Amino acid sequence: MPFPKEFLWGASESGFQFEMGDKERRSLDPNTDWYIWVHDKENIERGIVSGDLPENGIDYWDLFKLDHRLAEELGMNAYRVGIEWSRIFPNSTREVDVDIRIGKIVEMNMDEGDLEKMDKLANKKALQRYREIIMDLRRRRFKVFICINHFTLPLWIHNPLNMRGSGGKQGPKGWVDPYTAVEFGKYAGYLAYKFGDIVDLWVTLNEPIVVAEAGFMLPEAGFPPGFSPGFRSLRMFRGALKNLVSAHVAAYNMIRKFDDEISGDCDKPAWVGIVHNLIPTKAVDESREVDAKAAEVFDRLHNRFLLQAITDGWLDLNFNGRKEGKEVYTSFSNKVDWIGINYYSYLACRGRRSILAKIFMGFEVLPKIVRGYGIACDPNTVTERGRPTSDFGWELYPEGLYDVVRSVEEFGRPIIITENGIADAKDKLRGRFLIEHLEMLEKIIDEGHDVRGYLHWALTDNYEWAHGFRMKFGLVEVDLATKERRKRRSCKIMKSIIEKRSVTEEIRRMIEG
Repeated sequence: MPFPKEFLWGASESGFQFEMGDKERRSLDPNTDWYIWVHDKENIERGIVSGDLPENGIDYWDLFKLDHRLAEELGMNAYRVGIEWSRIFPNSTREVDVDIRIGKIVEMNMDEGDLEKMDKLANKKALQRYREIIMDLRRRRFKVFICINHFTLPLWIHNPLNMRGSGGKQGPKGWVDPYTAVEFGKYAGYLAYKFGDIVDLWVTLNEPIVVAEAGFMLPEAGFPPGFSPGFRSLRMFRGALKNLVSAHVAAYNMIRKFDDEISGDCDKPAWVGIVHNLIPTKAVDESREVDAKAAEVFDRLHNRFLLQAITDGWLDLNFNGRKEGKEVYTSFSNKVDWIGINYYSYLACRGRRSILAKIFMGFEVLPKIVRGYGIACDPNTVTERGRPTSDFGWELYPEGLYDVVRSVEEFGRPIIITENGIADAKDKLRGRFLIEHLEMLEKIIDEGHDVRGYLHWALTDNYEWAHGFRMKFGLVEVDLATKERRKRRSCKIMKSIIEKRSVTEEIRRMIEG
């Protein structure tokens, strides 16, 4: 059966990765942790970041109408826009006192008087530009998603160079600081107050688990503040996880409180979700118990921790997988209306037993990612399964999309695929990638699974964090010197699938030869 008529077809973007790039530097936003991180001389010299700079990017800030028209030409009807916290509030909003309680978890509330105080501190030019972006999409009859945080934090919230240089003792400390959840809730409430009349769907956080994992446990990822695994970083990792959950809950509550206008054809004022990157996890040798346990540990920590916290209220911070009374917070339960899935590939792992891991992490087996499978492969090669890999070294594995949808369904929320794509500068694999993944998605929906949309990453090329401009995810190529947009061959495949509402035999033949 074809995709439903009401299915959402679109693309996702984020502020930091797409907005900057005009020659006059009018779109420059130097007030984020990521901006100073990728400009840091030590990071560049050590190869932690690429040396590419976001101010040389694609300039969505000025050219958004051009990109929206391209999306429209492809037949898309949905678009996920990222709003930069640092643009709306380049300076601190801590002077706006709200009702808070910080204990084992963070809780906050605010009223309209607080919103009026926030309004006096906000950057009105940035607000106006984001309204123009949203309204241009609405005029084109797009369903508008707003993501209010996609990795970056204002410098007054997080200074990663101070954090790294002081061993985490000096800040601002970002997600390690419980008060960041309060400030995030205030920011979310303010955006709902200003944009609730024109936003269809809200995303609180994009891939929050990645922020904690990459910043405190995986220095090779190049994410700020770049700590290596150890007892100190483990404490910060746990704290960041807890505060990210608190931040989502605070944002959920404030958006639902202050977005009281129904936009477009939505059936309620605010539909609030979270975007989570799901990575199917497999034992490299399923016959070995230790490998199977390792896969279970990674799945529990990376894939399940966040979703069980905001649906069930279970915050499993000792990571032992046992639901204990002291870990259940009723104020966290039922705090998500829909779940966004970002899916790219899977991972294979093997395990080793560790007494220290059991004492300090709550599990006796440490998972280790095995190279040659999934996300841990060499670029542009063939994996142990005989599958091709992308420029990023990620294996094409459409079966994993089926796996993650099935795993998320148990949380009882509608699903939207909010990112799925491939780094493929030469556009050799993207057509195959689209056909195989959307064919799998068609099967998923045909079986009755509640998936309501597909947002591709990305419409255009972008600034890919520590990797800079080297990874080309766009259906549309961007000349960074001229900002000219050129449709890649795979655009025709994307457009055809949307038009046919199915992956037909004719479309499959488009990648032959």
